[in-house]
Amino acid sequence: MRRKKIALGSDHAGYEAKERARRVLEELGAEVSDKGTYGAESVDYPDFGAAVGRAVANGEVEMGVLICGSGIGISIAANKIPGVRAGVCWNEETARLARQHNDANVLCIGARFVEPGLAARMIRAFVETGFEGGRHQQRVEKISKLDAERSG
Repeated sequence: MRRKKIALGSDHAGYEAKERARRVLEELGAEVSDKGTYGAESVDYPDFGAAVGRAVANGEVEMGVLICGSGIGISIAANKIPGVRAGVCWNEETARLARQHNDANVLCIGARFVEPGLAARMIRAFVETGFEGGRHQQRVEKISKLDAERSG
């Protein structure tokens, strides 16, 4: 696998899972850009969802991994950044399909609901899977047009 640049972020509920995710990404040979949080003290997840989202949208990194308690709040924040396609996944198949069918560029995981071994497998599946294009391309293009509506 070519060395990918991947942004990583979490809130306090996902901090320990983020640190485990870093190790998985490094084992995959990724260059990790840690956007925080850097401890277990209470923080606001939108700050970290936006930081990873901006890194993806501006091309600083190729993709991102975000973790909060449910995965939902941090995905909502990331998806407010035009160009981000963040998906909450709960198993390997949804992580793989997010890449194959939706060209998702940010994986979101709920630390309170996904055990560490499964999270590691999900990250691997997400990072190692490519976008299929084909019949899915038109749908992703429609999503991009929605981004243009929001930012224009």
